[in-house]
Amino acid sequence: MPETAHGASSREGVRLHIVTGKGGTGKTTVAAALALALAAGGKRVLLVEVEGRQGISQTFDVAPLATTEAHVANSAGGGEVVGLSVDAKAALLEYLQIFYKLGRAGAVLEKFGAIDFATTIAPGVRDVLLIGKVYEANRRTGRRGRGARDRPVFDAIVLDAPPTGRVVRFLSVNSEVAGLAKVGPIRSQADSITTMLMAPQTVVHVVTLLEDMPVQETVDAIRDLAAAGFRIGGVVINQVREPLLGARQLAAAAKGSIDRGAVAAGLRAVGLKTSDGVLDGLADEARDHAMRVALEREQLQVIDALDRPTYRLPSLPEGVDSNAVHELADLLTDQGMVP
Repeated sequence: MPETAHGASSREGVRLHIVTGKGGTGKTTVAAALALALAAGGKRVLLVEVEGRQGISQTFDVAPLATTEAHVANSAGGGEVVGLSVDAKAALLEYLQIFYKLGRAGAVLEKFGAIDFATTIAPGVRDVLLIGKVYEANRRTGRRGRGARDRPVFDAIVLDAPPTGRVVRFLSVNSEVAGLAKVGPIRSQADSITTMLMAPQTVVHVVTLLEDMPVQETVDAIRDLAAAGFRIGGVVINQVREPLLGARQLAAAAKGSIDRGAVAAGLRAVGLKTSDGVLDGLADEARDHAMRVALEREQLQVIDALDRPTYRLPSLPEGVDSNAVHELADLLTDQGMVP
């Protein structure tokens, strides 16, 4: 689907890219590829994860991330991707130290399980702490280079957010803490985070596969995110597989009327033996393939109806490694996801 004028303008001035998607769609891989693409040309990009799965370290094949920022990859033109795995417990201890100067008392609270209790019983507060690290990184400034003026430490931030089923609640920090903290530092930070999330600099991208459940969750998430006031970016269709047969062959395969004689001749031409069993098996495979292609095209029509900028990434049969992520980053750039 061609990029719309609305989609093109939605990238202008964007610094915070939030990536969500149904579990299993490859959202962490897409977030990593997007971070690399944004870092091209000497930019510095922060890639943040909040689910404790160490997805960033696995994707880039680096050591597990601590709760501090660490270099994870270089991008084209001297760019850099910095990774951060945010832990709610560590964030709460840091928060208590900053606002309440607990010092060693914080360690005592952790020893008795109070920190775990606080981050579990109050999920809204937990999300404020997690996104709070993104908020802090987004507003941090410093001098980059001799004689340079203060500027944002990161040119862009990519947040590998929770899956579509939880992302609206995760981002709606104000409503989540409304009944817990009407005033005070937690509420003040929630208000500041909400301002950042609702600003024109922030967009939410959704990753999907051409399958019924991921596409339906994409439709639901975009509807719910828009209703909550969040700005929608693009839809990334991951693991796209191109048809192995032409249109006429697909139609014949779907009807179970594929030309067995032609298939047998093709096998013999490459030195393979044929039998009724082999031909029956290939006919079944061709029919299954034709049905899958038809279903994927139906799901693509559903995505097209969303009228959002759409980007496609291919299926990688050999899996995803650091080199593959760089290739995916180039594809996102070529398709215009990164200006």
